[in-house]
Amino acid sequence: MAQLLERDGYRSVEDPAKASVLIVNTCGFIGPAKAESYKALGELAESKRKGQVLIAAGCLTQRYGVEVAQKVPGIDGILGTRRWMDILQVVGKLRKSNHPEPIYHLPEAPTVGADENDALRVSVAGASAYIKVADGCRRPCAFCAIPLIKGTAVSRPVESIINEARVLRDNGVRELVLIAQDTTDYGHDLGMKDGLAILLEQLTDSVPDMDWIRVMYAYPGYVTDRLIEVMATREQVLPYLDMPLQHAHPKTLYRMKRPSNMDWVHKTLGKMRATVKDLAIRTTFIVGYPGETDEEFQALYDFMNEIRFDRAGGFQFSFEPGTTSAPLGDPVPASVKLERYERLMELQQTISLQVNQSYVGKTLDVLVEGYGDGISVGRSYRDAPEIDGMVLIEGKANVGDIVPVRITGAMVYDLTGVLVEEKNLIKL
Repeated sequence: MAQLLERDGYRSVEDPAKASVLIVNTCGFIGPAKAESYKALGELAESKRKGQVLIAAGCLTQRYGVEVAQKVPGIDGILGTRRWMDILQVVGKLRKSNHPEPIYHLPEAPTVGADENDALRVSVAGASAYIKVADGCRRPCAFCAIPLIKGTAVSRPVESIINEARVLRDNGVRELVLIAQDTTDYGHDLGMKDGLAILLEQLTDSVPDMDWIRVMYAYPGYVTDRLIEVMATREQVLPYLDMPLQHAHPKTLYRMKRPSNMDWVHKTLGKMRATVKDLAIRTTFIVGYPGETDEEFQALYDFMNEIRFDRAGGFQFSFEPGTTSAPLGDPVPASVKLERYERLMELQQTISLQVNQSYVGKTLDVLVEGYGDGISVGRSYRDAPEIDGMVLIEGKANVGDIVPVRITGAMVYDLTGVLVEEKNLIKL
């Protein structure tokens, strides 16, 4: 949306008070995110000066358009996820005339539109950039509202993604992070089998000088042998995979409408670790899902203890009306959810520290993201932007460079190290 507006002559400002148009891109996925969105909208609506236009966009408005406007008086426009590319029309309409009632732009579009008006589907943060490879999801997960918000999966053409990768490379980006609601479903709607593996092959062939390519949000059961082989043999594709498993007890997974074949999970994780050198695996789990017994939680706890993921996040179940899990209610008490969450995270912290300690004395390539007070900060291949750990480096390294760092210390989430001269380099 920002690209389309800037191309039309608008410019972004940091201070909301100086803006003519205020746009809040909301989240409607879980309760805390909804609350944060309402808070941001409410604050802007209260401080809005005469002549300013306030637009609520994104997931919350796609799901609860009229309700959002009723809850936050002062909103001028409502725009959902499926037609975000119409932002210019919405802004133009709002600025042309007086509108005593909010203008709703929520057409009955079944999926996110593919007519992107040549906007790059990327978000750049320093030397890293996210590329959206698909929108929407066709998985049946009972707890998830994404299909209600975005519709079924729509893959973007390979050529568009490759062109964006080239643009990013030419602008100094060193790391591509491929994202979608389910990256492993990429290309299904285009008639492709093993679409993600094919995309990675074509990306690495077409942009061979892109240093790192990272894959997020893989779906259990769809990590294929070809994808594993691509990760093992294509040097640019980082040996890192984010695969949210959500639980480890078959009965819980069945109620979640998730793949419940734990034999597949064990075999695939074993195959990946045997095939992909130095593989780092991130996952997420939900505790307190309706019907989760002490026995089911214990199975999850034992599974995490056995597999020893490099990174793992936890969520307490958030009841979402309209999802297929809604009839199950929210019967697990909040105190039980919290206790299980804290136990799981305490276990993961112990595992993460032990895994991190195994890197002391080894050398990792680190993408430098900042410098201050004599310390440089960056990430290794094991660390996805914003959600994983950091590497703290003694001394100054150039921001945007990928430098070899000898690891000297380990904490629960982060590592410390010193720069290594190339001539003394023995890489992990």
